[in-house]
Amino acid sequence: MNRKITRISATTVLFFLFFLSCSVTKLVPLNDTDLRTELKQHISTLASDAFEGRETGSPGEEKAYNYIIRQFKKFKLRPAGTENFLQAFPFPAGAKSGSGTQLIVNMSSFEYDKDFYPLPLSANGIITGYVAKVGYGIYDPKLSQDDYRGKTNLVKKIFVMESGTPDGNNPHGKFGDWTDLRKKVDLAAERGATAVIFINSDTASGDPKADWKIKTTPCSVPVIFAEGKAAELLRDSIVTNCTVGVEMEKIEKTGHNVIAYLDNKVPFTVIIGAHYDHLGWGGEGSLYRGAPAIHNGADDNASGTAALIELARYVKATGMKQFNYLFIAFSGEEEGLLGSNYFAKHPTMDLSKVSYMINMDMVGRLKPDEKTLIINGTGTSPRWKSLMDSVSVDSIKIKETDSGVGPSDHTSFYLQNIPVLHFFSGTHSDYHKPGDDED
Repeated sequence: MNRKITRISATTVLFFLFFLSCSVTKLVPLNDTDLRTELKQHISTLASDAFEGRETGSPGEEKAYNYIIRQFKKFKLRPAGTENFLQAFPFPAGAKSGSGTQLIVNMSSFEYDKDFYPLPLSANGIITGYVAKVGYGIYDPKLSQDDYRGKTNLVKKIFVMESGTPDGNNPHGKFGDWTDLRKKVDLAAERGATAVIFINSDTASGDPKADWKIKTTPCSVPVIFAEGKAAELLRDSIVTNCTVGVEMEKIEKTGHNVIAYLDNKVPFTVIIGAHYDHLGWGGEGSLYRGAPAIHNGADDNASGTAALIELARYVKATGMKQFNYLFIAFSGEEEGLLGSNYFAKHPTMDLSKVSYMINMDMVGRLKPDEKTLIINGTGTSPRWKSLMDSVSVDSIKIKETDSGVGPSDHTSFYLQNIPVLHFFSGTHSDYHKPGDDED
């Protein structure tokens, strides 16, 4: 044997010793005591003030997804995102107004966000011209409703119309189709409108919302809603001149799903998911009415995320081989199932090969006097009923509901015709409040 081949450096020996020590370290299932410790650690970390409520697109979200990635790496799961373990998704986070946002009626200037506000379907632009009052802005011969009858010279005018309908803005009523403001605006633009101002004379129906977090394509003309004295002037007075201006810049942020894969080289895959985001410092989803405070979301949904992490460990450690397993920690759930909806429409694997999806959302506070676990979605597969009948764990009662649609991430998969189960331990007085802490 060549002597050069037999001469091995000390560094090489150390490397092989390290490799051998790693190769014999086997991931093993945890006993109950250690499992409780790990679950508590995950929840305590994710629901700590340092993560500032894990709001989607925030530095707290980044801290949370890095923590989850570290856990998945410990179990040697394969990255299955679009960028390593991550799948980034864009989402609208609001809008900011520029100086061009304005309303002037008969030389009187009105205040943005007090007397008027642009609607999310609005185009940007500044329009000055005469006003045409067109009632509800409806043209529907089948319903014998024509608010444009007898009105001439409409081209290049600013249309003023009611945001509601003649039957009280009931989406299930006779004029239900006309509760869609875009339909009214599109018709107005066809009739020559250069801008649209909505008012609301029906105190029993709500005003249109300026929710700039929704995704929508702008109409072809500026659109605002006027209230208070501005609405009174537009409705009751002769308007000799009017200027409508909209200058809104949409704010877009990026959220991140965390995706890990256990490939057992079998035909079908099970998806196990939980959302890890929460409300940050509160915002619109909060049920708390005090000063701004961190909403740590220990139950909602650090609890489900902790269960996701430990299920990943368990599946890997026990060598479950019947399926491949995709573990997904979703973000954007609190913003409207954004992360799961994005994954369902931009999957990182073939969804036709998915057998079912399990979602865990708020599984941390089983009521001790009831011991009832809610499992939603048991009607989404004929197999679930018989399986649910066989479940028996520590005297815990199971309450089933059939529907695969609900306010959590399993809905995104059920809408792709994938059977789902959603595990849920119930609501409580700390839901969406700062009190949802680890303790």
